[in-house]
Amino acid sequence: MNIPLLIGIAVLALLLVLPAVKIIWQYQRGVVFRFGKLVGERGPGFNVIVPYIDRLIKVDMRVETLVVQPQEVITRDNVTVQVDAVIFFQPVNATDTIIKVGNYGKATSQIAQTTLRSVLGQSDLDELLAHRDKINQRLREIIDSQTEPWGVKANIVEVKDVVLPEALQRVMSRQAEAEREKRAKIIHAEGELIASESLAKAGDTLAASPASLQLRYMQTLVEMAGEKNATILPIPLDLLHEFSKALKE
Repeated sequence: MNIPLLIGIAVLALLLVLPAVKIIWQYQRGVVFRFGKLVGERGPGFNVIVPYIDRLIKVDMRVETLVVQPQEVITRDNVTVQVDAVIFFQPVNATDTIIKVGNYGKATSQIAQTTLRSVLGQSDLDELLAHRDKINQRLREIIDSQTEPWGVKANIVEVKDVVLPEALQRVMSRQAEAEREKRAKIIHAEGELIASESLAKAGDTLAASPASLQLRYMQTLVEMAGEKNATILPIPLDLLHEFSKALKE
């Protein structure tokens, strides 16, 4: 038995078998090329290819996170702001991500930056601050339509931070303070109006009932005596009324 020959055959077999065996994880897909031509797509598990002839490229199908660096944007009402965003995207067609784009992650990043500037440039500052969910939806739809031919789907697009110029921040702060003062004055005036109407109704009710007026007068005297810790001599209202008439005459 020629042992060196057997060892040589075993080594040759390993060199042929090992490159032919490919393990693809559950979250991956494999795209196979033969002599540079697309053969097909392989799923998770144990896969065998023709060694040195076939080439298998693995594609991670999990969701990826892309942070769009702060972009200087001029809104439709000519306000310059710094805006950044985050995008959650994932490959949905492994073959397209390989044969239709060189680097789908970098390409998605570039599309996101240009789309962010374009969409925000068509929006007012108030819309950007108050209706961010609508802007996020519009961004997602546009980015998704651009990346779909590459086999990439944009799941979520969120505008994270909107940084306003310091001068504009001071103006908005003064405006908000003035608005709060305005609301406080309106509420105070409405309260005064309600109180005056209630007092007028109470006066009419007491004037129509002398007995009620007398009781209210006595109650007021009791409250005054209790607050000042003093003795107060009550004067009948009839006497005060006669005294008032005498002064007028």
